Amino acid sequence: MIDINREIQELEQGKTYRYLGIAESEGIQHQQMKERLKQEYSRILRMILKSELNARNKITAVPVLRCSFGVINWRTEETKKIDRKTRKMLTMCKMHHSKADTNRLYVKRKEVGRGLVQIEAAYKAEIINIAEHLNTNYKEDQFVNIVKSHDSTQPNTNSIIKTPAKITEELSQPNERSVAKQDGIQHTKARLREFLKKKKMEKQSNAWTVH
Repeated sequence: MIDINREIQELEQGKTYRYLGIAESEGIQHQQMKERLKQEYSRILRMILKSELNARNKITAVPVLRCSFGVINWRTEETKKIDRKTRKMLTMCKMHHSKADTNRLYVKRKEVGRGLVQIEAAYKAEIINIAEHLNTNYKEDQFVNIVKSHDSTQPNTNSIIKTPAKITEELSQPNERSVAKQDGIQHTKARLREFLKKKKMEKQSNAWTVH
């Protein structure tokens, strides 16, 4: 039951309220929310890595900040830092060797990788998906168009329209570093396939020897 006689207290200066888990006052407190989300991410990750789960389930259970993408003004470099911290914590908990192939961490398990979700990649994919959803399903919506008009006046880093356009452009024009990374991933997959093929042949050879 809603008490219609209840008075809503005035928000004190410098205080925030929470709406759908996001701290707000006159607007969203982006920096404050980033710190909270990063702390919560680290806390949950630490709990998972110290649990009795097996290695596969630990990797699968690693949290992703996807629900905040498109709401909080994350920067690509910030997501990269979270990925680096995640790998560091995996190394500290003996889940990843410091000299092991980093690319394999983010290769899908069905492709013989570890299956860890990369925060940077998840962020870019979610931002692009949000923009495509708005442009496809709400193209003629007058209220969405008003929001887009306002959004067009915002800085590139705070714009839900400009940011995905920039990410898409960067992905379509790979630099030397991204090409090298992609080559590294393909090389890792090739090595893993060759390793599995060799193990399969050894297994068949042993079976023939026994018979």
